[in-house]
Amino acid sequence: MTDWAGRSAVEIAAAVREKRVTAREVVAGHLARIERLDGRVGAFRTVRARAALDEADEAGCRPDLAELPLAGVPVAVKDNLAVRGESTRNGSAATSDLPRTEDHPTVARLRAAGAVVVGLTNVPELCVFGTTESVHGTARNPWDTSRTAGGSSGGSAAAVAAGMVPLALGNDGMGSLRIPAAACGLVTVKPGYGVVPAGIGNGDWFGMSVNGPLATTVADARLMLSVLADTGVPRATKPQAVTVAASVRTPLRGVTVSGPYATAVREAGRLLAGAGHRVRRADPPYPASIGFTALRHWSAGTAMDAAGLDPRRLDRRTRVQAALGRRFVEGVRTGDARERLRGRLEPFFAEHDVLLCPALARRLPRAAPWHERGWLRNALVNGACSPMTGPWNLAGWPAAVVPFGTLPSGTPCAVQLVGRPGSEAALLDLAERIEQLRPWPRTAPLA
Repeated sequence: MTDWAGRSAVEIAAAVREKRVTAREVVAGHLARIERLDGRVGAFRTVRARAALDEADEAGCRPDLAELPLAGVPVAVKDNLAVRGESTRNGSAATSDLPRTEDHPTVARLRAAGAVVVGLTNVPELCVFGTTESVHGTARNPWDTSRTAGGSSGGSAAAVAAGMVPLALGNDGMGSLRIPAAACGLVTVKPGYGVVPAGIGNGDWFGMSVNGPLATTVADARLMLSVLADTGVPRATKPQAVTVAASVRTPLRGVTVSGPYATAVREAGRLLAGAGHRVRRADPPYPASIGFTALRHWSAGTAMDAAGLDPRRLDRRTRVQAALGRRFVEGVRTGDARERLRGRLEPFFAEHDVLLCPALARRLPRAAPWHERGWLRNALVNGACSPMTGPWNLAGWPAAVVPFGTLPSGTPCAVQLVGRPGSEAALLDLAERIEQLRPWPRTAPLA
């Protein structure tokens, strides 16, 4: 029997639609891979083995099977989004273990498109930090299991990178799709706010947090985004030359980009220039206050999500983050700081179509019980590794990550593409060109 684990979502859906394989066979193969590998990776909080097989049978019997864009495709869902019949623990001991009665709108759209939810993936508590560990488990990078998979969509990224699912649903409030995608060698796109239904936590972190795909190929990311947005994300019929600003400057004072990530940006810029795009060195005019602005919004969002939970059951780092954020909630709620940031950045994006920059500033830390460590230590690690993601949540603009080569350790490197509102399709077009020029293995070589 053909093993479909490790195949792309595009390939699987086509095979199921054409009845070359059943949805049940596809799901069973992926469940077997999860059983074999997840003890080492820690991607899943819970696996829905029996329910997934039943739902695969139902998907295979649908009268509209031949039209389903994700027919029989196994997907994983980040554990801060509701899946009918399962609890949503959000990485915490303080949340309810009662099963949810309805799917989150994004999960409902995936199921309507023929996808089968095989499990819910590990997250850090309340999805606050850029590493993934909690009382429910630790997500490790399948390329190097001594390292964190990143966060907060770390379990989702680890599941895809290990070939346990071809697609996973995550979300991004300060880089939570892009950080683990960059660490695990995946493609992702953080859409602009309003493109995909949000409904994440208590207020979407004031509109900064959005749902999006994690995939091994640009074609799969485009397909999943189309389903999540309930509209097509077209590929350009004619490749158009765009103006690309290449920058390795970080927004945070005192934080620099390490050599391999800076080299990746320069090499990606040369490849795009060779493909006919206009590439120039240019740095966005980040305000000096952007670090404090990000801290205020990040902590205030945590305070909103922690409201109503028993603080005695929260991690120490989460309690400190929420306490810090409570003093900022009212000031953040106005949106004034984010509007000023957009006004400062808009002239730059009027001159340049796309910003090409590092996805990370340096390699993520070792997998460790970061949830048992103090807030300051966690915050410093987050800021040092991923200073390039948060500004685009504050601005509310789309950003994509695509793998680009390897670090000296042999683990993935990646670059980030940022565009003005409505440019999701254009970013994916550019990411696809990079993918063609610098191919990357689909999954980590786990035995």
